[in-house]
Amino acid sequence: MANDASRPRTSQSQPSSWHAPTSGRTLSAGALMVFGGAMAILEGIAALARDDLFVVTRHYVFEFSLTGWGWVHLLVGIGLVLAGCAVFTGALWARFFGVFVAGLAAIANFLWVPYYPWWALTLVAVNLFVVWALCSGMHREADTAPSTA
Repeated sequence: MANDASRPRTSQSQPSSWHAPTSGRTLSAGALMVFGGAMAILEGIAALARDDLFVVTRHYVFEFSLTGWGWVHLLVGIGLVLAGCAVFTGALWARFFGVFVAGLAAIANFLWVPYYPWWALTLVAVNLFVVWALCSGMHREADTAPSTA
């Protein structure tokens, strides 16, 4: 019977940075994207369902109707949840899509500050952390990938 130790191993000792979420930062970014997306969905539903829930300020530069902001948060939240789930698969496109959607969510929450200040600033911080974690995790994992030469 042939010994398995004599066979050359075809698998890599480390997972490829392009196909696996090897960084804890990447996994925490995915979890925060799902959380932030769920909160954005709830914000959107609350803005669509009950207009009297939020304080509407006057003479704000980015003055949309509350229904318009509700749709913006609902769509961005759905995008964040989908991107967060895709980041867990380890696909490279999911990281780029996650950076894009988290950036949009940070901008949307920054513009949402007059309506719900503390929660909007909290979600801005969460989304900026997601962008940082996805970008720095990608750079760090690319440095530790085994070379083919």
